[in-house]
Amino acid sequence: MFGSVSLVIFIIAVIFVVKTVKVVPQQHAWVVERLGKYHATLGPGLNIVLPFVDRIAYKHILKEIPLDVPPQICITRDNTQLEVDGILYFQVTDAMRASYGSSNYIAAITQLAQTTLRSVIGRMELDKTFEERDHINTTVVNAIDESAQNWGVKVLRYEIKDLTPPKEILHAMQAQITAEREKRALIAASEGRKQEQINIATGERAASIAKSEGEKQASINRAEGQAAAILSIATASAEAIRRTASAILEPGGIDAMNLKVAEQYVAAFGQLAKTGNSVIVPANLGDMSSLIAAAMQVVKAQPRP
Repeated sequence: MFGSVSLVIFIIAVIFVVKTVKVVPQQHAWVVERLGKYHATLGPGLNIVLPFVDRIAYKHILKEIPLDVPPQICITRDNTQLEVDGILYFQVTDAMRASYGSSNYIAAITQLAQTTLRSVIGRMELDKTFEERDHINTTVVNAIDESAQNWGVKVLRYEIKDLTPPKEILHAMQAQITAEREKRALIAASEGRKQEQINIATGERAASIAKSEGEKQASINRAEGQAAAILSIATASAEAIRRTASAILEPGGIDAMNLKVAEQYVAAFGQLAKTGNSVIVPANLGDMSSLIAAAMQVVKAQPRP
C-alpha cells in the first residue's frame, strides 16, 4: 500500500516538473497563455511556468524563412500575359503579434505578395519587366513589409525566379534578337569597310606628301648644287683673271701676253681654215702684227692697281 502511494506521488512529481520546466531552443520563441489569455513570451533557455494554469499556445521559429510564392499569370501594361514565379524571405520578429495578429500570417504574406506583384506588373510594359527586376522586387518588399508589421513579421526580400511569356511572344522576341544581331553584324562590317577606306586614303595621302616632299627637297638640293657650281666657277674665273692681271704687271708680262695673243690668233685662223672644203688664208699676213699690237694697246689701256 505504501509502495503504491509512493509511486503515485513520484508520477505526480514528474508530471509537475514536466509541466513546470520548459526549455526553449535557440532562435525560437514560445507564447504562453494563462487561463486563455496571453501571458508571456518565453525566450531560449530554461523557463518556469505554472502547471495546469499556463500553457504553450504557439511556437515560432525566429530564423529567416524562405517562402515559395506559387506561380501566377500577370497581365502587363501592353496586355501581354506573363507567368511570374518568385520566392519570399521573411522572419518573425514579434512572437505575440505573429500569434494573434493574423490567423495565418504565412497565407496572408503569400496572398499579399501575389496581389502586389500583379499590381506592379500591370503598370509596366513587357520589355520593362525583364529589365527592371530589381525595381519589382523592391516594390513588392516595401508593400508587404508595411502590412506585415501588424503580424509581427519582417519581410526581408523578394526574388523573381522566372518570367515566362507565352510561346508566341517568345518566338517574336527570338526573331527580334536575331534581327538585332544581324543588324549589329552588318553595322560592324560596314564600319570595318569604312575604316579600311579611311586607312587606304590616309596611307595614299601620306605617300603623296612624302613623295612631294622628296621631290621638293631634291629640287632644292639641285638648285643649291647649281648655285654652288656657278659660284665656284665665277670665283675660279675671277681668281684666274686676277692672277692673269698680276702676271701681266710683272716684268716680261707684256711680252708673254703678246706671245699668247699671237698664238691664239694663229690657232683661231688654223681652226677656221679647217672647216668646210675651202681653205681660208689671211689677205694680208702683215695684218697679224697690227692686230696683236692693237690687242696689246687695249691691255695697256686698262688701269693698273
